[in-house]
Amino acid sequence: MKRRPLALAAGACLLALAACDSGSPAADSAAPGSQAPSSLPAPSVQPTGCEQPADGPFKVGLVTINLQALFFNQINAAAQAMADDQGVDLQIISGNDDSVTQANAIDTLVAGGVDAIIVDAIDTEGIKPSVQAADAAGIPVVAVDAIVDDASIDAQVGTANSEGGAQIGQALLDQSGGEGEVGIVGALNSTIQLERQQGFTDAVTAGGMTVGTVVDGKNVQETAQSAAENLLTGNPDLQYVYATGEPALIGVAAAVRGQGAQDRVDVVGWDLSDPAVDGLRDGWITGVVQQQTFEFGYRAMAAAIDLACGNPVERDQPVPTEIVTPDNVDDYTFYLED
Repeated sequence: MKRRPLALAAGACLLALAACDSGSPAADSAAPGSQAPSSLPAPSVQPTGCEQPADGPFKVGLVTINLQALFFNQINAAAQAMADDQGVDLQIISGNDDSVTQANAIDTLVAGGVDAIIVDAIDTEGIKPSVQAADAAGIPVVAVDAIVDDASIDAQVGTANSEGGAQIGQALLDQSGGEGEVGIVGALNSTIQLERQQGFTDAVTAGGMTVGTVVDGKNVQETAQSAAENLLTGNPDLQYVYATGEPALIGVAAAVRGQGAQDRVDVVGWDLSDPAVDGLRDGWITGVVQQQTFEFGYRAMAAAIDLACGNPVERDQPVPTEIVTPDNVDDYTFYLED
């Protein structure tokens, strides 16, 4: 296949608020290679802060989706760094990719009387009763990554899912000339990945491309790989594949390599990983939407501290996305440093 350069500039900004999502099999500990870098970029924000209570430091709970994906561990690492710098006691709890487990964790934090809660919601609708209970108890809640559309949320920190999908879709249109069929490896159990899928689909079909088979990777790397293998086997003439999250893109990368399909398939998707970087350098992964994960953690923690202090906080806090291409990939490998 003749490849055209992906027409997207690095650092392109999406100024609407939404979310980015990754995932992996549920577990209580981080998977090998998923740890955040030991050297973090500097935060762009700091909390106004206040004098902490005489009986001890503020207590903040961060309820994440899982502790396996590099994406979430980078958010956690930045939040922990700011908490340490500000003398705040941070408790990080994994939802283990289960919305009930995540809701129960919030309920436990409320019962424990924490001063603020940060949540990266698995199910943005299902989490509402728990965040409403926190609000009723006078505990402020910051939604990071995934948008929770509810009045009980005091601050939203994230980037735009649907717009990001549309942006990478437009890039694929520029590459393909508006011709060809694209298959999708998605996560049908993820609100935010469905938004990415819809934004992408709307963009590429409006530009003349056809969306073919959609397979469900369930936000689990091994499942995504199996689904991608079936997608490629069942569609031997497929030219393009879109992956809606980190596990999906890693799974697609493994499937493409396993079938020796690098010369016939171009791939676009979300979230850097070592396999994604290898594919970018080889040229058959042509674009990856990258979120500023560390900035998510910093901004969410700064908002949580200021809310605990009773300081005013901007409710919507959009964080720009960045587009990684074969031409600029070396500028973004710091996201993968140990």
